[in-house]
Amino acid sequence: MIRLSSLVRNLTAETAFTVLALARALKAQGKDVVELEIGDSPFPSPPHAKAAGIQAIEENRTGYGPSLGLAEFRASAANFVNNEFGHNVTAENIVVASGAKPFEQYFAEALLEPDDGVLLFSPHFPTYIPNLERRGARAVTVPLRVEDDFRPRPADVARFLETDPEPRAIFLNSPHNPTGGIATRDDLEAIAALVRGTDVMVFSDEPYCHMVWRGRHESIGALPGMLDHTVAAYTFSKSYSMSGWRIGFAVAHPEVVTAIGNLINTTASCSPPFVQWAARAALEQDAAARDETMQLFRHKVERLAAGLAKIDGIHVAPPAGTFYVFPDVRPLCNRLGISSHGLALYLLEAADDKFGVACLGGESFGQAGRGFLRFSCAETDERIDQAVAFLPEALSRTERVAQFLKRRPEFVLGTPFELH
Repeated sequence: MIRLSSLVRNLTAETAFTVLALARALKAQGKDVVELEIGDSPFPSPPHAKAAGIQAIEENRTGYGPSLGLAEFRASAANFVNNEFGHNVTAENIVVASGAKPFEQYFAEALLEPDDGVLLFSPHFPTYIPNLERRGARAVTVPLRVEDDFRPRPADVARFLETDPEPRAIFLNSPHNPTGGIATRDDLEAIAALVRGTDVMVFSDEPYCHMVWRGRHESIGALPGMLDHTVAAYTFSKSYSMSGWRIGFAVAHPEVVTAIGNLINTTASCSPPFVQWAARAALEQDAAARDETMQLFRHKVERLAAGLAKIDGIHVAPPAGTFYVFPDVRPLCNRLGISSHGLALYLLEAADDKFGVACLGGESFGQAGRGFLRFSCAETDERIDQAVAFLPEALSRTERVAQFLKRRPEFVLGTPFELH
């Protein structure tokens, strides 16, 4: 008899991949689905990265590499964050892994003890809490508010540090998934002032560092004295459309870098060298292609936000960054008697027999996301327009909503949302 651990029995998977699998299954059955659920790029990887990866394979750079990452790539990554985001680091501050997500686990394993308190601003990326639970740490959530442009409030950090029995870490994500909010320099300086002089560490999750539509990207690790308090994680999945290459890096104090390197050594061994050569070429030669792609993303975000804002019952706060739109659908949920994730699945599965739109309910990102939907911009402009045009008709089919809820009563909205 198989007996799974309590950890894996209680593990919550990232909902985007669950909905992705459902969308692909429906497409395999012949349904036309516009996929706006997954945070992936519809654009190709940049040319120099592809060429360098192919060349590295042809040159047989396919064996093991150092657990910390190739020296050449680490040096390029250090130069990149220094030039782009104002860090002052060298290769010894860089450690390489398969994207930004693994650093959530490495951060927890390297820096947290069981029952340490970790502040999360919610809605939050869904894998944060499972990675904290692996270490036995406690997630302490505080809500991000649309009226604050979904920015983290330093007052919440101060309250956490004053009241939590074991305040040990803060998770920051800016630009923010799923809301599109951006922490300003003033926000980060105020948070940094609270952290300096303590043993509190910050996991600064920065996958969308080039997807900034208002203001500019700021990294808390680049502020004076904050390198000793910060692990800043970057990925090539968003800026360089290299999600399937699975490559990223983190910036931290050398002692933390060494600790994470030991964790990598005992798990993944290393990141593939040929992928690191491709990533290095992206950093050094593909900035122009990257910036052109970012403008295409900006156009998509503006197009989707403007289209959704015209639909009755949907309220849109234009995102300051990322390639997501996070509209408030509480009036629709109240009117139809359906939860927001139920609404998302209705649009995919039940609104029409031949056509569907895949998106995510806000509760996929914690209870603070209830009443919102997250749409990504991972499709062509034409497909985005098709999705937006479909929504009013789908939302008018109240008999279909009722039939869906009869089959899926777990998505019936219990208590209506309070509307202001």
